[in-house]
Amino acid sequence: MSLEIKNLSKHFFQGTAKIEVLRQLNAKVDTGEIVAILGQSGSGKSTLLSLIAGLEKPNEGEIHLDKKDIVPMDEKSLTSFRAKNLSLVFQQYHLVSHLTALENVSLPLEIIGENQSLSRAENLLKELGLGHRLDHFPHQLSGGECQRVAIARALVTQPKVLLADEPSGNLDVETGEKVMTVFLNLVRQHRATTLIVTHNENLARQCQRILRLKEGHLVETTL
Repeated sequence: MSLEIKNLSKHFFQGTAKIEVLRQLNAKVDTGEIVAILGQSGSGKSTLLSLIAGLEKPNEGEIHLDKKDIVPMDEKSLTSFRAKNLSLVFQQYHLVSHLTALENVSLPLEIIGENQSLSRAENLLKELGLGHRLDHFPHQLSGGECQRVAIARALVTQPKVLLADEPSGNLDVETGEKVMTVFLNLVRQHRATTLIVTHNENLARQCQRILRLKEGHLVETTL
């Protein structure tokens, strides 16, 4: 699924002060392309992912997924579109506290009525090194383990578009390298169009392109 962003702008108000986060931003990502997004803290990287996911509305501009502009969609249509096409990896995990790791990962499959949801979730968790944590609840897992559960949950539906906000941010260096290798292999295998917000330069170098968000615009860059 291709992504095209046209003249995207987003601002907030702090009191009477207008804070411009994104300014007439334009970008294109081809189907199956893996793109890293770099930028200083507060530059608007997470806001950009939220806009692409339809979790926030821009003040101006268009966001085309497979040539369909999602900006005018109502909440019901957006929710349905997300469930069928898009997954997110959040910085703060957003796991369901009363569900086990296995149940958290199988939940998106159950929502869309997929068969064998538990077996598919179990296989993916094992691939991410969590086969011994299937029946543990989020409060029984470390931060890095919760991050891996969140990654598994995002990948289990084999989404057409994957948005990842610091997917290696809560992992130690050694675990992070292993998990990100599995992560990227799965993304490539399913040809998911992927945007990865990261401070991890090694992870960014493994992506096909690197964009830097600066002063509200995306600029192609290298490391």
